[in-house]
Amino acid sequence: MQGSRPDRVADQIRSELGALLTRDVHDPGLGFVTITRVQMTRDLQQARVFYTVLGDENSRRQSDRTLHRALPFLRRQIGARLKLKRVPELQLLYDESIAGQDRIEQLINQIHAAAAPTDDDNQS
Repeated sequence: MQGSRPDRVADQIRSELGALLTRDVHDPGLGFVTITRVQMTRDLQQARVFYTVLGDENSRRQSDRTLHRALPFLRRQIGARLKLKRVPELQLLYDESIAGQDRIEQLINQIHAAAAPTDDDNQS
């Protein structure tokens, strides 16, 4: 078996949303948005769409507003492109895990930089 149906549908939705945001949503308020993952309920009625935005907090807020404005369009397009009896409700959620990973990486880099020997230490 190639995985569960909710997982396959989630992958299709993630792929289609990525293509739609790249090619069909022409709103200047939409920044560099990446769909990181989609979680489907077992009954395929709801899809939790996780995304990230490249940039600062202001671009994140602006992209969030733009995505929510585009939600009905995105849902209609998903319905037209995927062969499902019922189009799932899309719930947009900012993916905080990516920001957390970045922060952990920053801390690790700081620890490595602090632990690295300096030129003075090497000459002794």
